Amino acid sequence: MNLADKINKQLPAELVNFLVTAGGMAQTCGDGLYLVGGVVRDLLLGRQNLDLDLVVEGDTKSLAEGLASFLSGKLIAHPRFGTAKLKWDGWSVDIATARTETYARPGALPSVKAGTLQSDLFRRDFTINAMAIELNAPRYGELIDRYGGLADLDGRLVRILHERSFVDDATRMWRAVRYEQRLGFKVEPRTLELLKQGIGMLDTISGDRIRHELERVLQEDFPEKALRRAAELGILAKTHPSLKGDKWLAERFARTREFTAPEAPSIALYVALLAYRLTPEEVERLLCYLRFPNTVTFILEDVANIKTELEILVERNLPPSGIYALLDDYRPTALQAVMLATDVPLARERIEEFLHKLRHVKPALTGADLAKMGISGGHIKETLNSLRNARLDGTIRSKEEEVRWVEENS
Repeated sequence: MNLADKINKQLPAELVNFLVTAGGMAQTCGDGLYLVGGVVRDLLLGRQNLDLDLVVEGDTKSLAEGLASFLSGKLIAHPRFGTAKLKWDGWSVDIATARTETYARPGALPSVKAGTLQSDLFRRDFTINAMAIELNAPRYGELIDRYGGLADLDGRLVRILHERSFVDDATRMWRAVRYEQRLGFKVEPRTLELLKQGIGMLDTISGDRIRHELERVLQEDFPEKALRRAAELGILAKTHPSLKGDKWLAERFARTREFTAPEAPSIALYVALLAYRLTPEEVERLLCYLRFPNTVTFILEDVANIKTELEILVERNLPPSGIYALLDDYRPTALQAVMLATDVPLARERIEEFLHKLRHVKPALTGADLAKMGISGGHIKETLNSLRNARLDGTIRSKEEEVRWVEENS
């Protein structure tokens, strides 16, 4: 099967020209060059994917340098690993030497050495991701499918390449549910059996690597689908036994996408919703395991603290200045998470009012204005806060009224 026509129709002209140029250059050098991985799968499925990965049987360094020179691009090379990233005119392509991998023990990072295209494809996670397209000039566009990937695409199946796949790298369990739910496929029966048998292998994976897989799930269009499936299979519970991928979460994620549209929700916002129903102690355990960056850690801590303030936040006679005082110290993403998660309508309304209106209210007078009016430095901040609160509560509405208030209270 030749996919040259699909390449021409589905990829931008700039990338098509790049692939033709790269294949011709590799042919001249006597190297084999192949387009591999997810982009091949998505070309066959008619899905857009501009994340290009090339594998070289030969001298990756020389080919990458030649392409960088031809394109006047930037090359970031990692000779130790035989990989390079080429960037030019807003595009980027990953180039790697064909390699083979071995695992010293379950869950260990693989030992890598140069190999063939066949070994490079065999090291991949699933058959549908283990296909390649030849880019060398004589056979440009030819599909290489040595492990039945095309048949599994037709059968809409996610299948591992060998029976030790989940033992070698249990993060593939997360990837299995991610691809299954993204593509509307099913995990192939024997693959599913091995996944269930090997669920304990997730204990061999570091929290950092699990966090990376979770972040990739949260970048999906509908991450709740993969989280629901991960919960059904026991994968999510291995991250934390109290995490749930249920209807409640699906509804909150959908509400979140409506709230942030047209932008996608941030990973931090999704994480805050995923962890919302955990106790403070459970949140702490989750943070210690997954080692989120400080930005996410602080947001989850804020969410826990805001939840303790909700009873006060919904007091009937709480003035706008009281809402401001309760919420001003918290990060906006944490407030958004609580607003989207809570079932208390008044709490949602007041957080939304704070985010969209109250936090932006400021007095017309500045610190410099107050200094000119004779307010001492130690009292300027206090006076500005009082003026802001009066503005919030509607007892002051103009700069003239602010001036009068200062004169009467100084």
